Amino acid sequence: MKITYMDNNATTRVAPEVMEEMSPFMDTLYGNPSSMHSFGGQVQKSISQARERVASALDCSPEEIIFTSGGTEGDNAAIFAAINAQPDKRHIVTTRVEHPAVLNTAKYLETRGYEVTYLPVDDTGRLDIDQLRDSLRQDTALVSVMYANNETGNIYPVQEMARIVKERGILFHTDAVQAIGKFNLSLNSLPVDYLAMSGHKIHAPKGVGALFVRKKAPFRPFIMGGHQENGRRAGTENSAGIIGLGRAMEMASQNIDQENARLAGLRDRLEQGLINSVKNTRINGNPDARLSNTSNISFKYVEGESLLLMMDVLGICASSGSACTSGSLEPSSVLRAMGVPFTYVHGSVRFSLSRYTTEEEVDLVLDNLPGIISRLRDISPFCEGREPGTVSPKYEN
Repeated sequence: MKITYMDNNATTRVAPEVMEEMSPFMDTLYGNPSSMHSFGGQVQKSISQARERVASALDCSPEEIIFTSGGTEGDNAAIFAAINAQPDKRHIVTTRVEHPAVLNTAKYLETRGYEVTYLPVDDTGRLDIDQLRDSLRQDTALVSVMYANNETGNIYPVQEMARIVKERGILFHTDAVQAIGKFNLSLNSLPVDYLAMSGHKIHAPKGVGALFVRKKAPFRPFIMGGHQENGRRAGTENSAGIIGLGRAMEMASQNIDQENARLAGLRDRLEQGLINSVKNTRINGNPDARLSNTSNISFKYVEGESLLLMMDVLGICASSGSACTSGSLEPSSVLRAMGVPFTYVHGSVRFSLSRYTTEEEVDLVLDNLPGIISRLRDISPFCEGREPGTVSPKYEN
């Protein structure tokens, strides 16, 4: 069965160019980069080149890049670095729509005596700058706001928010996992102290990422042990993964505008086709600031898990939200924070596209999804004016 993969915010296919560059470091160049001998030294040199590639793509210094296992580790390392450096400050500001790597860390810190302010969003998922400004206090240790939302694709005004926060002398962290490769980010002009990213969202392998730590920002190792990463992150380096990440970052920074335009065209084709063919459909997210590859769509009177399973039978891969929470039957916390109505929130699906997504794949979804939704509505116990076991009503707008 041919796979139609539209779950790229969960993970991406490793690019052939990335695999080719990684291959020698899993075979012939397998030395430990920390070894004294020249065989391991070759690997260390390639890791240094990868660090330079990542730094070049982010417009920062190579010394400001720490290689990690991915976005979750990067988020945790940044948050704990900020609070451990300021033990007298016990207040944190974040949002209600963050990735679980940030939200669950904030909830844990609440059990340790920290006070957390969770900024709300409106019905399109937008944040209020004034609410951020009003939330800042003398004892605020850190503000953490994601650059782009993994479920809705909403893009947040991190540049402006970080400027406001830095004017108050407060540390700022952003989870940029979904933003990397979709914007020409310049960390020389973006006033954040910490920025986390993950390789497997940009066609590098799983298990590798990077954390930007501005030179003057406080940082204490999150993982203790050896001297790797200049003493900032212990553990033998994932050499092949790091080198793959360097190549993927280089590729992701090329032709961003053209690729964004192509993906936006495919996303809009998908959304408009579903709106035209399926009644009681809504697009979730900010129409004015959204990732070009992401579409979060809710279908009224439909149970999302059943929808995903029926698409899976046809080889169509999508998601009900974040991959880190998709195993849960609870509705998306992001959509609940946006106030998506109950009759819609359970029938929400996220389609996320990549450089490998084609127009033919979008059309395949458009050819099959309306029929699936119709069948599910016919058996739904939630349909308006319908008792379980009776014939379903017409689905009027």
